[in-house]
Amino acid sequence: MNYWLIKSEPDAFSIDDLKNAPGKKDHWDGIRNYQARNFMRDDMQKGDLAFFYHSSCATPGIVGICEIVSGAYPDHTAFDPSEKYFDPKSDPDNPRWLMVDVKYRRKTKRLISLSEIKENAGRLEDFALIRRGNRLSIMPVSKKHWDFILTLE
Repeated sequence: MNYWLIKSEPDAFSIDDLKNAPGKKDHWDGIRNYQARNFMRDDMQKGDLAFFYHSSCATPGIVGICEIVSGAYPDHTAFDPSEKYFDPKSDPDNPRWLMVDVKYRRKTKRLISLSEIKENAGRLEDFALIRRGNRLSIMPVSKKHWDFILTLE
């Protein structure tokens, strides 16, 4: 099993939106970074777990846990000009962008803020989220880091 951190702006798609989705499941679309896309394509697997992270908000941080419930497949929003994530260079016959389906597991017992995570940098050495300049919306989390972060709940 792999572990991940996936980011979303709560005013665009929040942990509550996922919780309230039909079947508590939705597709994770709009990834427009090649490295994040490659993580989905090459490494994410059905059954993996992910921290759900609220970004670009008053207090960014980990707010929940979800499960990856599909393999990567073409992101249909790339082909539709009316969609926010439309990419005119993406070809349905050779899709450039992918998505996966995620399912709500639970909210964390409390918000685990970015500032608290940074305060624990000594225990989270090499954690991609606190690496300078890292703005990826999908990033791997080691089992060691996953387990430690859960102790912060």
